[in-house]
Amino acid sequence: MNGLGRMLTALDLREPDRIPIWELIINEPVIAALAGSVSKEDFYESEGLDGISVFEDVRRVQVIDPATYRDEWGILWRIEPSGLAYPSGGPIKLPEDLDTYSPPDPDAEHRLQSLERAVKRFKGTRAVVFACHEGFEFSHYLRGMRRLLLDYYRNPRLARRLARIVTDYKKKVIARAIDLGADVVLTGDDYCNRNGPLMSVAHFEKFVLPYLRETVAVARRRGIPYIKHTDGNIWPIFEQLVNAGITAIDPLEPAAGMDIGEVKERYGDRICLIGNIDCGELLSWRFPRDVADSVRETVARAGPGGGYILSSSNSIHPAVKPENYRAMVQAARRYGKYA
Repeated sequence: MNGLGRMLTALDLREPDRIPIWELIINEPVIAALAGSVSKEDFYESEGLDGISVFEDVRRVQVIDPATYRDEWGILWRIEPSGLAYPSGGPIKLPEDLDTYSPPDPDAEHRLQSLERAVKRFKGTRAVVFACHEGFEFSHYLRGMRRLLLDYYRNPRLARRLARIVTDYKKKVIARAIDLGADVVLTGDDYCNRNGPLMSVAHFEKFVLPYLRETVAVARRRGIPYIKHTDGNIWPIFEQLVNAGITAIDPLEPAAGMDIGEVKERYGDRICLIGNIDCGELLSWRFPRDVADSVRETVARAGPGGGYILSSSNSIHPAVKPENYRAMVQAARRYGKYA
């Protein structure tokens, strides 16, 4: 069974020959330490991972200084010393700014060039996972998190207008990605921190959940599995996520109270589970033997019956020890075989 077969079998809640191994993001410092100056695609292939993650292509339209740029959305990004970029300001500062705002063109020729390359190289052998968004994350990139959450109370019409603009764009990009050959769709809007949702459950159901349902429907109508990525303690909204029609949940952060055994018991017959190998303390500070022990325990709790894909609890970020990432992959192959 190849990587595509493993991923699709697990997403279908069945047992492949072994538990699939996949990662949403592997950052450059870890790749460079293990493989030198190779592309992400070369690294995924050399590591024998069962899926490859591909993001839409968004251009920089204004470079302000070596560490700051503005993208097609008008969002300002700041590149940290780690090499990771974080949003640091959006164009919708006042409600009236939205009246003259236009999002980028979802049909732009460059939008899915990375996906086209991945499909050409990996189609039929590894799962090509197209990573996109719904209505929440880019809304707070454009508006600012504090302003957006206050809008839920003070200006709900503005919050809905913003979510509609973002969601309509993302739905078109997702549909294009599926037509180009994506095997799986993922949306990466984070709703929670380690304490729980960033907004009340009532506001989640009113301002976020409807747009998640819309993007799920785009994929499911085309018969494509849909992975929902959100960090943090998602217990208060877990049932809503499952009922939205998602195929799988990622990354099930143990440090946020997402116990993989409990998740398996409560939802393992309804959705595929992904992740749960701690990328904080475990992968960043402990030793390979500790990583192997954690993988063995996680596989024993989440693997039986299928419906589990092994990955970290968020990403292979720059602070992850390269040897610990390698230990995770090796242990997954050692302990993840089905009889």
